[in-house]
Amino acid sequence: MTRTTETGAFVRSAETAWQQMAPGVQRQILGYGPDLMMVRVEFEAGAIGAVHHHPHRQVTYVAAGAFEVTVGDESETLGAGDCFFARADVPHGVRALEAGTLVDVFTPARADFLA
Repeated sequence: MTRTTETGAFVRSAETAWQQMAPGVQRQILGYGPDLMMVRVEFEAGAIGAVHHHPHRQVTYVAAGAFEVTVGDESETLGAGDCFFARADVPHGVRALEAGTLVDVFTPARADFLA
């Protein structure tokens, strides 16, 4: 089922479905419109967000936990309160060093997530 192209003004987490993405990784699509999208991603310790790329710009906030993050040819360990930026088509991925939560913001919205 295809979703609408925009959420309402308020999105309640308790009323928003989670999607299993990979072993130990699940995402929850929060607010979005054509030009912007926010997604919460929860990781179990040791889970991998495989290196990938897409034409969207992405900024990711580490809400909880610690992650080894790779963007392009650089890798760093980030913890709660840190963030990273991935420009369009730049390979990026994460490994959860402990259980944690990332909040991804994309521009434009990831239409592929809504299909």
